[in-house]
Amino acid sequence: MGAGASGPDVSADNHSAGARDAGAEGATAASSADLPPVVVLGGEANALSVIQDLGRLGVAVYAAGEGDVCTRYSRYCRWVDFEAGEDWEESCARFLLGAESDFLRGAVLLACSDGALRVLARHRHELAKRFKLDDSDPAAQMAMLDKLTTYRLASAAGVPTPAFWEASTRNEVLALTSSLRFPLMVKPRLSHVYESRFGRKHVIVEDLTQLLSAYDAASEAGVDVLLMEWIPGPDDRLCSYFTYLDGRSEPLLHFTKRVIRRYPTGMGAATYHVTDWIPELVEISNRLFKHAGLRGLANVEFKYDDREGQYKLIECNARFVASNRLVSASGMNLAAFVYYRSIGLPVPPPKAYKVGLRLWDPVRDYWAFGELRRGGQITLGQWLRSVLHRHTFPFFSWRDPRPALGRLTKPMRKLLDSRHRR
Repeated sequence: MGAGASGPDVSADNHSAGARDAGAEGATAASSADLPPVVVLGGEANALSVIQDLGRLGVAVYAAGEGDVCTRYSRYCRWVDFEAGEDWEESCARFLLGAESDFLRGAVLLACSDGALRVLARHRHELAKRFKLDDSDPAAQMAMLDKLTTYRLASAAGVPTPAFWEASTRNEVLALTSSLRFPLMVKPRLSHVYESRFGRKHVIVEDLTQLLSAYDAASEAGVDVLLMEWIPGPDDRLCSYFTYLDGRSEPLLHFTKRVIRRYPTGMGAATYHVTDWIPELVEISNRLFKHAGLRGLANVEFKYDDREGQYKLIECNARFVASNRLVSASGMNLAAFVYYRSIGLPVPPPKAYKVGLRLWDPVRDYWAFGELRRGGQITLGQWLRSVLHRHTFPFFSWRDPRPALGRLTKPMRKLLDSRHRR
């Protein structure tokens, strides 16, 4: 399906077996014994979905992540431990390029976090001598990781964005005061670096005093940031487009979804998603991808600005993202599609998915409900009615329950570990 296609074959009803098995899952010419292993790097919910999708195909899956992530408990993977220092990216690259990883030579490498994507992009030439990699343009991938570069590329491509300002020093922030529009976001250029320091992806500030405080904190931590207009409106104005781009940056598939709620509201990760068909996202997304020269997996998030009646860019990812389980459950097994292409077995891209399918994180969505109720934005009855649907869950699966249990017991393990250290 090229860029000029009218859209995927979406359905509000259950998929037929043929629709679900179309594309990557239909590549059954090679037996599982002939399939090379795969190493899934980084991530948690997204990595878990990739591990399970490939493990069910009979692929030997290895996983390596940062810290005590739930993926290590999956029945579908073997956990890889390597000596990780303070810099996980450096440790991961050293492992992959060293003798320790010789037993994995010939495996497919898949990135499920920004850090993992940086490892694959920065060391692509050396890694390609030892492993199988999906098609990509490392420079374009690195550009999409950097929020400021992404916004510059989007502006050059004519893709609507919120207003944004670059400030390299505190004095430059002060010089911008007259042009700033509050509230605004202090947003890191590299989200994963900021999140590792502060436990959040960005900060929303209401005035200059709060702005300077947030900017000073980022500067002291050595994290580069930009200032970005905050688009008003509830979280259900957020939506995403997914595709896979060939060697000419042409899309081979189309998938869209919407966010229903996030936690913390207005700034956190989504707790409730629903698949939908939003054709307006296709052209503007691919305009950005084409201009950037991106290849391989691509995902872009927008927020609808009610003031101007248009979708505006929020961020772009060139890897598997947290809602990948929803994409897979709806009929588009991106993990299998990318895996088969990486080993030289190109298959027809999936062209059908189910709309109205929901991905729900019940614990965090209950917390989101609590915030919204305290703000008078939702009642208990409204929340209950919104969740009375069949769901896919980001961590729980009857066939692989241990990752969900591992995630639930993680606070207890952290407490016991801290007591043990004391």
